[in-house]
Amino acid sequence: MPNPRRMPIKRLPMLPAERALKVIAGRWKAVILYHLFDGPRRLSALKALMPGITQKVLIQQLREMEEHGLVSREIFAEVPSRVEYSATGLGLSLEPILLALCQWGQHHADELNEMDRLADCIIRPRQAQHDAMTSRN
Repeated sequence: MPNPRRMPIKRLPMLPAERALKVIAGRWKAVILYHLFDGPRRLSALKALMPGITQKVLIQQLREMEEHGLVSREIFAEVPSRVEYSATGLGLSLEPILLALCQWGQHHADELNEMDRLADCIIRPRQAQHDAMTSRN
């Protein structure tokens, strides 16, 4: 029997591609996941990494991603209490997909001669990041 806590509140589409797009849709979800790919983070750390997001929206996006199994929340029994968010295995499996979407977005902008209006991709393979950091040392 499925765990009722893990059941999504909103019904997701039946078509797999539409379902995937619905789960990652949202202005900040890809950015939040990107920051969680490196490991657990507290809410305040996530907020500091994304100054353009309000705390209300950040919490809402995290709750939706938790509801869909992409993010887990751990509450530590401390005073004051500490909460950390981390990407689940399912969330981590989106890394190559988000990278591909970023690359496709660059290709699309290039085809429409809009590269000058495009921000840099922040999604990069972790292995490439690690290799770049070790080559600098």
